[in-house]
Amino acid sequence: MSVTVSYASGTSDKPLLGMTIGEAFDQTVALHGDREAIISIHQNMRLTYRELSEQVNMAAKALMALGLQKGDRIGIWSPNNLQWLITQYASAKIGSVLVTINPAYRSHELAYVLKQSGCRALVIQNQFKTSDYESMVEELCPQLSGCQPGHLAHSEFENLNSVISMTSSNVTGIYDWQAMLARAPSTSDDEFKMRQQQLDMDEAINIQYTSGTTGFPKGATLSHHNILNNGYFTAGTMNFTEIDKLVVPVPLYHCFGMVMANLGCLTHGACLVYPSEGFEPEAVLKAVQQEKATALYGVPTMFIAELALDNFADFDLSSLRTGVMAGAPCPVDTMKQVNELMHMTEVEIAYGMTETSPVSFQTRVDAPLDKRVSTVGSVHPHVEVKIINADTGKTCPVNEMGELCTRGYSVMIGYWQNDVATAAAIDGSGWMHTGDIAIMDADGYVNIVGRIKDMIVRGGENVYPREIEEYLMSHDGIEDVQVTGVPDPKFGEEIIAWISLKSNTEVNEADIKAFCKGKIAHYKVPRYIKFTDDFPMTVTGKIQKYKMREVSIAELGLEELNTA
Repeated sequence: MSVTVSYASGTSDKPLLGMTIGEAFDQTVALHGDREAIISIHQNMRLTYRELSEQVNMAAKALMALGLQKGDRIGIWSPNNLQWLITQYASAKIGSVLVTINPAYRSHELAYVLKQSGCRALVIQNQFKTSDYESMVEELCPQLSGCQPGHLAHSEFENLNSVISMTSSNVTGIYDWQAMLARAPSTSDDEFKMRQQQLDMDEAINIQYTSGTTGFPKGATLSHHNILNNGYFTAGTMNFTEIDKLVVPVPLYHCFGMVMANLGCLTHGACLVYPSEGFEPEAVLKAVQQEKATALYGVPTMFIAELALDNFADFDLSSLRTGVMAGAPCPVDTMKQVNELMHMTEVEIAYGMTETSPVSFQTRVDAPLDKRVSTVGSVHPHVEVKIINADTGKTCPVNEMGELCTRGYSVMIGYWQNDVATAAAIDGSGWMHTGDIAIMDADGYVNIVGRIKDMIVRGGENVYPREIEEYLMSHDGIEDVQVTGVPDPKFGEEIIAWISLKSNTEVNEADIKAFCKGKIAHYKVPRYIKFTDDFPMTVTGKIQKYKMREVSIAELGLEELNTA
């Protein structure tokens, strides 16, 4: 149906799921208990839904035995593995709020998240690539080496008393995974059942940290209802059933992994396949071939890396049918290659944001090809969207740019302990203001054409300049710093920091990068450094970042890449 104003509401013949994640989990186990639920290839582990249920319930009872109450926060800091999935469902079953922490974070960022969320427990992988999680936790909490597990006392992290390794640890105060599970018998079946009966679908169950353009990251707080339904309708739009197998190279800490993948499969009795701890393009294709997977997720750079493998043609990908490409603008040529060379004839694009659980738009398999490869699709079931004039607040006519707003079941509860930021994001009528500039055509298809905020999207990761600026300002030699993005052929955007040094200070580019290494996530470390005392400003003294970007593009010779 043709529309004249930029408003759409998603219809559906399927009602929203009115249950908690734990109830949905038990329902799927009852229906599909003998079907495979998870295949973690790098761990050589395969579990049916019934076997997964046994492990989840044991972990849930063990966490209760450690003193975790309904509403307590449990941090998880790890790449992809089976223990991550078990922790996700175990925490949901006891009503403890899972705080998902980016595996690329370093001690500076971890400290902020632990303190702001008030985590009572932290589950970690000991090490992954260059990230020594155990050492970073010890750096923040040196008391761990001299206390018993579960008895950490730290003045800065007042709530944190338990740190749990997903494997085993040599640190005295960290629980080994098996030692933690051994606490399960201390919680009776009746106590466990009673806890589950206390839970409500509208209660918070997940906090995901997403940076703002000012200050430190904000904790988007999501309910059972938010994320369970978003996973259900994302997978449902892809026509998932219990016979589907989904390969998941995207990180679980983000909604793409834990909602669209984990909960998408759970709500349809489908099977998850984790090919590796972190993204490895060859491991992805091996997993597809070995498991005869029907679906594959990824950000565009992942699909590009897979297609670019020298031995790409050696893999049998004929079992693939569908998948989702999201997290960044999807190049049309890449979409066509994924269609043709990877046999993903029903691959879909999805768009959303953490604060909306995340998906608000998704392409459909029956949409015209040009709409499937060049837009983010149409509105999701049970979701409302509108595009407004940012100055007047009025809904725009079709084909007119404005700010995209979303309303419905998927909108977050709010930012954790940050009422001011919540009120700035969600208006009195319940609309989430995304900060993205969008345009809707007469058929209801939407394109995202820019960002009101200064956010940089580097390889699918959202990078917020203010966070980097605040960290760099802690350097003794820096007087002022401004960060913006410049175009990059590989990552879409890269980061440049304009830095003004204090007088009589000698600091070079290598010094700045060394200052960042190991303290902020690798993808936030500026690729380019420009030393200057001349920032472009308005007459009122406001930094003009678009002019910084223009100057940087010219000086770096990136004009041909600039599409913004």
